[in-house]
Amino acid sequence: MKFDILSLDQVMQNDGEFIPLLSQDEEDKMMNETFPTVLPLLPVKNVVLFPGVVIPITAGRNKSINLLQEAQQSDKIIAVITQKDVNADNPSINDMYTVGTIGKILKLLKMPDGSIMVIIQGIRKFSINNILEEEPYLKAEVTLLEDKRKVSNKNKEHFNVLLESLRETAIKIINENPAIPSDASFAIKNIEGSSLLVNFVASNLDLPIIKKQELLEVNNLLDRASETLKHLNFELQKITLKNSIQDKVNTDLSKQQREYFLHQQMKTIQEELGGVSYEAEIQEMKEKASKKKWNKTINEHFEKELNRLVRMNPQTPDYGVQRNYLELMLDLPWEKYSKDNFDINHAEKVLNKDHFGLEDVKERILEYLAVLKLKGDMKSPIICLYGPPGVGKTSLGKSIASALGRKYIRISLGGLHDESEIRGHRKTYIGAMPGRIIQSIKKAGFSNPVVVLDEIDKISSSGHGDPSSALLEVLDPEQNSTFHDNFLDVDYDLSKVLFIATANNLATIQPALLDRMEIIDISGYTVEEKVEISYKYLLPKQILEHGLNKKDISISKKELEFIIQAYTRESGVRGLERKISKIVRNIALQIARNIEYTKKLNQNKIIEILGPPMMPETSETNKVPGVVTGLAWTQVGGDILFIESILSKGKGNLSMTGNLGNVMKESATIALEYIKSNYKQFHIDPLKIEESNIHIHVPEGATPKDGPSAGIAMLTSLVSSFTGKKVKSKWAMTGEITLRGKVLPVGGIKEKILAAKRAGITDVILCEENKKDIEKINPDYIKGLRIHYVTQMSEVIDLAL
Repeated sequence: MKFDILSLDQVMQNDGEFIPLLSQDEEDKMMNETFPTVLPLLPVKNVVLFPGVVIPITAGRNKSINLLQEAQQSDKIIAVITQKDVNADNPSINDMYTVGTIGKILKLLKMPDGSIMVIIQGIRKFSINNILEEEPYLKAEVTLLEDKRKVSNKNKEHFNVLLESLRETAIKIINENPAIPSDASFAIKNIEGSSLLVNFVASNLDLPIIKKQELLEVNNLLDRASETLKHLNFELQKITLKNSIQDKVNTDLSKQQREYFLHQQMKTIQEELGGVSYEAEIQEMKEKASKKKWNKTINEHFEKELNRLVRMNPQTPDYGVQRNYLELMLDLPWEKYSKDNFDINHAEKVLNKDHFGLEDVKERILEYLAVLKLKGDMKSPIICLYGPPGVGKTSLGKSIASALGRKYIRISLGGLHDESEIRGHRKTYIGAMPGRIIQSIKKAGFSNPVVVLDEIDKISSSGHGDPSSALLEVLDPEQNSTFHDNFLDVDYDLSKVLFIATANNLATIQPALLDRMEIIDISGYTVEEKVEISYKYLLPKQILEHGLNKKDISISKKELEFIIQAYTRESGVRGLERKISKIVRNIALQIARNIEYTKKLNQNKIIEILGPPMMPETSETNKVPGVVTGLAWTQVGGDILFIESILSKGKGNLSMTGNLGNVMKESATIALEYIKSNYKQFHIDPLKIEESNIHIHVPEGATPKDGPSAGIAMLTSLVSSFTGKKVKSKWAMTGEITLRGKVLPVGGIKEKILAAKRAGITDVILCEENKKDIEKINPDYIKGLRIHYVTQMSEVIDLAL
């Protein structure tokens, strides 16, 4: 039984008077009270209120607090109902039982944390008809229920004996159980009312809430008393059995015998419960350990930790941690490696089948496989696939694992901010776990899987440590042969694991971590590549996933190119796949409706399904001076942007708009100062510079823009405005400038060149040092583009104006 001290004897009211336990007359009077049919409804968790019983309830929800405060100010009568689902913070009628108890508020206490403790006395049972209001708190229409308390003359003697047995059994339990206060028996002896005695004992039974609710819903008092006595007898038997087990082993123990007999007691309890002895678990661990292929050092460490487990009390929290630790050691694949498939041609076929293009990555994997085949052993390289979203970095890891015949594990590092996620927790903590690396090795079942560390650029540090620093050991081939996990606490060899990291932005990766990885740049796809990818991979995949056959739909490469150019602007193919998915779903809907449709889709049908196409991303015809097309790099690929400048009468002030970053503003300032000091070279009237206010604007003002790449474009725009000469049509440029008049190289050249080609640009101005970046690009990608290389700002102006 679980007695609450407020239920034992008496409850103090606000005025300091004491309310004793109810007499029979008071109980009869209370049960005959009448109440309104509409009452405020208080849902409660983990407690069942019985008529006549006084219990404390803590309310923390706003609705409950409002209800109790208003009820305290009025008649203090509320309807208390128990929740079925304790997790429901805003319970509906389906989350509550239908039968509850009307209660009267005896005392209301405000707690320091803002919650309210209320002491309630149950009065009479009710059932809910329906919920009338939900705000500011629940109100329900209820029907009063009456317990059948009168007993026939035939059953009267039986009922009296039942009540006496109930009273005696409850007192026995109180006396046998030292955890129950002794004055609880005094309260039981002084209860006069038969109904209150049954309800008081039922309320304090150590039972699940559902069982207490079942007792409350029994309408016949004789039946409820009988059921309560059954539960009491079962509880008494449990306490007696527990005490007999304790008496069985609690003999006079010497100091040396104490530990032995405590283990014997635990063994006796487990045998009584029919459980498996923990000794059997230890024996099973020893048998598993004998089959493991670990070295002498690891074996000695395991034996030492196993002996520590044997000496532990199985009931202590440390026992569970120690057992989990030993189970981890047994589950890890020490010196167990999957057999690599050294067929280079097979690997090449798998990589080509799963991915179109990506020649650099495929070549690097085939090189690794070739060296592994010739040498037989090699420390795995740490590869970092760097590129915009949707180009196939993550899925490439799965293809590599398939080509090598290894297990594939993916660890998502996006948003990770706790060092223990990598290194694990020390096993001195309760609930300690190994880090994700060791967990992944355990899951793979081999010590040489392919592990993809996804989104390594999105790791953050916090008060719980810096995970990227913890990765320094993992991603160093010279160190990871002795990787130390805090939970495992012994070195584990990760040198055979093939780690493949993926990233969208190298700038956010710690320099020391970046230095440990071999960066493979995966640039965005050209339109031609996207057409091939969608035709060979995306379209068949979507047809299969939507339950169609190849015969149900036909889209030519020309139509796929139209979708790419008219509906997507991205480096990868995720958006393209969504558009193809929408088309396939539309066809699936028509097939499901048995509607006749044209299987071969043309552009008009595609527009009908996908809606109006986007405005084409093209360069503008420069009809006025001061407008220049620049090239920008974004995380989703290249883009073009327009830089505009205009002069107005003023005092030579420079203003800028378009959500520009500090570096971009500095580029504009450098460009203007260079023009002021070299106005003769550009044939600009110095008075015009002094008497004109200059305003520079970059459209799409909602998008933040920064970086030095727009330097030469801003210079060209200003010179164009000052001289009145227009910039050549379909020309674009990118490059950083200096005060000495030099043009410096910038990054993201491939993405910028692809963006220029998409926009219909014919000529591009680049720094001479960017020539090496152009040479790396497939000549087919830049076909039709003329590249002009410069080293000085004056060359830019001569070419562009």
